[in-house]
Amino acid sequence: MREFFQVVTREQASSHASSFQRVGTEKVPLGDALGRVLAADLVSDIDLPGFRRSTMDGFTIQAASSFGSSDSSPALVEVRGTIEMGAEARMSIERGQAARILTGGMLPPGADSVVMIEHAEALDDSTIEVTRSVFPGQNVIEADEDIARGETLIVGGSRLRPQDLGLLAALGCEQVEVFQKPVVAILSTGDEIVAVGCKPSCGQIRDVNSLTLSAMVTEAGGRTVMLGIVGDDLNKMTQVTTKALAESDVIMVSGGSSVGSRDLTLDLIEALPDSRLLFHGVAIRSGKPTILAAVGVSAFWGLPGHVASAMVVFRVLVRPFLEHIGGAHTPGGELRVPARLTRNIASAPGRQDYIRVKLEEGDTEMLAVPVPGKSGLIRTMVTADGVIEIDINTEGLDAGSLVWVRLW
Repeated sequence: MREFFQVVTREQASSHASSFQRVGTEKVPLGDALGRVLAADLVSDIDLPGFRRSTMDGFTIQAASSFGSSDSSPALVEVRGTIEMGAEARMSIERGQAARILTGGMLPPGADSVVMIEHAEALDDSTIEVTRSVFPGQNVIEADEDIARGETLIVGGSRLRPQDLGLLAALGCEQVEVFQKPVVAILSTGDEIVAVGCKPSCGQIRDVNSLTLSAMVTEAGGRTVMLGIVGDDLNKMTQVTTKALAESDVIMVSGGSSVGSRDLTLDLIEALPDSRLLFHGVAIRSGKPTILAAVGVSAFWGLPGHVASAMVVFRVLVRPFLEHIGGAHTPGGELRVPARLTRNIASAPGRQDYIRVKLEEGDTEMLAVPVPGKSGLIRTMVTADGVIEIDINTEGLDAGSLVWVRLW
């Protein structure tokens, strides 16, 4: 029976990501860029809005024309005309003059402020009374107030959000260069695994991990290639994974990473060309038998077969790895919320424990309620809202402790 290689810490396991190259880049239409990772810093080549514009409906004037005005002593101002929306303002405004303007309209030459329509009363078609003083720049957006030419707006490696797409649209970007989606080939192994549409015989189970992990890859910004199910047949596993290497950045095998006599993942790695084992075993629970290897320029992840363990390992190790090779400069998609632990949790020093919890509302704060269950129980992952982490040097947590829940 094979023994574990020297178990590494989570931090040591995560450090191997830097030895793998990032994926390439591609240009995509702006409408398809949501959630994609920007390939390079976005630097504006224009000022935005590009002209001084009004933020109010009213009258644009030189602010000096309104100084000292009040309800009892209004300023009389000549109205020269109307600024048309979407057109260049060509008329010139001098002291004592005004032009009608709508929100978003362009300030004409000479004007430096806008009087709200509520603070102007028409005496006739060409004269208004201004009853409030305004200062230069009041109710006005400057030509470069939103965006200045040469300004870095979005840092490369950022995952594009809806508001980012709006910014790109404002700059006239019809296409944007982003990192390609990492391609992850997923293989389920084990004679006991059958397809979802099959009725399991005694001793068999449906393939839960492939669909679960595929969905998690998609959430992490990757693209999956489903390799199906292969029984405990090393030759068949080698054939399938060797073929997948040509079109994948990552091979992810679920099951077969432990130390049992039929766990063939290590044999599979040795059979693949240009392979190098990086670690076998991580000091976390659940998920200790996790494997990472380099096969040429691709990564090979061996995940536990138990669904809860596989999901925890993916969240803790594989997702940050995919985000790294996918160009993201910071992990995304994971939220953490504070909560009070409702009961004592024991933990053994020397490993990081990830405890499934359900969130409930307390009187003044959120409560983290541990969800009991073994690592092979899918229901615990459905019931849980997330996990809490117990440090490698901590012997458990007491009820009432403030914890951070990493949401699924």
